[in-house]
Amino acid sequence: MKLKTVEINGKQYAEIDTAGLPVYVHDDGKEIGFDAPLATKKITELNGEAKNHRLAKEAAEEKLAKFAAIEDPKKAIEALEMLSKIDQKKLLDAGQVDQVKAEITKNFQQQLDEEKQRSQMLEKQLYDSMIGGSFAGSKYIADKIAIPADLLQARFGQAFKVEEGRIVAYDASGNKIYSRAKPGELAQFDEALEFLVENYPQKDYILKASGNNGGGSRPTQHDIGQKTMKRSAFDALDVAGKQNALKDGITIVD
Repeated sequence: MKLKTVEINGKQYAEIDTAGLPVYVHDDGKEIGFDAPLATKKITELNGEAKNHRLAKEAAEEKLAKFAAIEDPKKAIEALEMLSKIDQKKLLDAGQVDQVKAEITKNFQQQLDEEKQRSQMLEKQLYDSMIGGSFAGSKYIADKIAIPADLLQARFGQAFKVEEGRIVAYDASGNKIYSRAKPGELAQFDEALEFLVENYPQKDYILKASGNNGGGSRPTQHDIGQKTMKRSAFDALDVAGKQNALKDGITIVD
């Protein structure tokens, strides 16, 4: 990206946005004010995190050094288990010990499975509430998108995850989407969704008309009020998304 400048009396000056931030032009032509204090703060935070990771790594290596003499961890574990059985043999023979262990393991595994199922159900409820609610209440969708929010969620919903109680967006390569307006911070929902839509090959079929069709440009199907969707975009939807598209009277075009 490069600094946007204006020429005044033969001299170049940085252009400032309404927030008083110098404007930078990104590679895709988008102009965004650069918040230097925020960026500096984030860099300091990241340096602190890097230091903590290094200290944790050194502490882990120090603990592992105590076991450096153990060449075969598997055999060491087997030896410990054998000693445990020898102690228990005073009360039970080896066969009974194995039977007791198997019963305990079975009961514990059942509890783990039940807890995992309960956790997955709660995660789904949290996802539906946070992600679904964000699509339903998105200002970006209301202002810029021509198709219903549930159809947009059917296409882009899988790009959003709930991590540590917040929404995190991922691009097509599986990388987290970071904010360009707030360097170093994860993109908020609307900014991330706008990024995904702008990089979607069929975006012209889901964006509202811009109203700038002068100069001989041909109006899109959205400009003339038709609800259409390319077949490739329709095929990318899940079953529920396809049903909603047909219910909303959207025409599929090649």
